Amino acid sequence: MEKTAAILIIGNEILSGKVTDDNSPYLSRELRNLGVDVKRLAVLPDEVEVIAEQIRAWVGQYHYLFICGGVGPTHDDVTVAGIAKGLGKEIIRDPLLLTLVQKLYPPPVTEAMLKLTEIPEGTELIMAEGLRYPVLAASNIYIFPGIPELLRKKFSAIKERFRSTPFCLKKIFVKSHELEIAHHLTTVNRLYPSLGLGSYPVLRHPEYQVMLTLESKDPTYLDQAFLHLLNLLPKDTVVKID
Repeated sequence: MEKTAAILIIGNEILSGKVTDDNSPYLSRELRNLGVDVKRLAVLPDEVEVIAEQIRAWVGQYHYLFICGGVGPTHDDVTVAGIAKGLGKEIIRDPLLLTLVQKLYPPPVTEAMLKLTEIPEGTELIMAEGLRYPVLAASNIYIFPGIPELLRKKFSAIKERFRSTPFCLKKIFVKSHELEIAHHLTTVNRLYPSLGLGSYPVLRHPEYQVMLTLESKDPTYLDQAFLHLLNLLPKDTVVKID
């Protein structure tokens, strides 16, 4: 069965444009490379009710739900509370996380430090080599910090648990306008409905005007669709293939 995922980016700073979201492009690329099909992406404010509502809507639809941001010690870090409410779970203070926090930060233990130990009841703590603090997994929800450097380190440490059958990809670069080849794409899409067929105009490139991408987890199916499309396209329009 094809593995699917959704990504939730949490943060008023993203919605207001004060900070650029680097996390969703990174996760989308990494998950695609692992064979996981990302189906949905949303950016939400730092509001418990909004987060909880989205959790309830998406948690049962996809194999994995990745949540980034809003997991620090400040007043606007409400992701854990939103997840707990969405799952109908209580928030608890985990003793292992308390021990880690006490090792990482000097005494005395403050309320801000204690907030870092709060998790939805039943959350799995995933430890991995190179991590000082575990990745939290509540049900099928994986919780990551919003700081891109930290997110990448944590995701890289556990990404093999998400690996599935890989996608195979082929590309065709053509020096034709989309209008001139659209009917060929429609034909291939009808004949190969399970194919991931994309058409992407490229402006001001000296050699080609459109990049076509064909994707499938079935190499034979992909090869058949690829050859069919190549035969349909005028030979003098195909610049290169990858």
